[in-house]
Amino acid sequence: MPHDSDWRHHGVRVIKAKSLDPNTAQTVGMDRKAAINYARVGAQKLWAGTVTIHANAKTGAHHHGALESVIYVVRGKARMRWGERLEFVAEADAGDFIYVPPYVPHQEINASTTEPLECVLVRSDNEAVVVNLDIADVEPNPEAVYWVDPIHAPPRG
Repeated sequence: MPHDSDWRHHGVRVIKAKSLDPNTAQTVGMDRKAAINYARVGAQKLWAGTVTIHANAKTGAHHHGALESVIYVVRGKARMRWGERLEFVAEADAGDFIYVPPYVPHQEINASTTEPLECVLVRSDNEAVVVNLDIADVEPNPEAVYWVDPIHAPPRG
C-alpha cells in the first residue's frame, strides 16, 4: 500500500463525463465509452463506463466471456433478450439494475421509438471483453421471464 505522500498520485480519481473514452470494444447498435479501466486509472478488478442505445435500436447478439456485468438504467426502458436463440426477454426501467452472468448470449434493445436508452455499465475485470455472435434464427416470440428473489412474491398476471 502506498505511503501517505503517494495518495496524491495513487488516490481518488474523478473521471469527467466529457472525457469518457469511446476507444473500447463495441457492439453494433450501441455506443460504449470507458470511464474506469486499467489503462485510464490503473483499475485491477473492474471496468466501468456508459452505454447509449439510440431510439428504436438494438444491439447485435454478444457475450462478455468470463466477466460478470451489471447495467444500471439511467434513462429510458431497456429490453434484454438472452439465450442460445435470444428466446428469453425481460424489461428494465430507469433506476433498475440488470445482471448478466458470464458467457450468456444477450442483446440490449431500446424499447422506446423516440428516446435514447442511457445506462451505466460495470464489469468484473479491468478490460472490456466483447464476443460478438452471429445468431441468425432469433426466436420471434421470446418467453417473458420475471426474476423473483426468494423473499418476494412473483408478479400477478
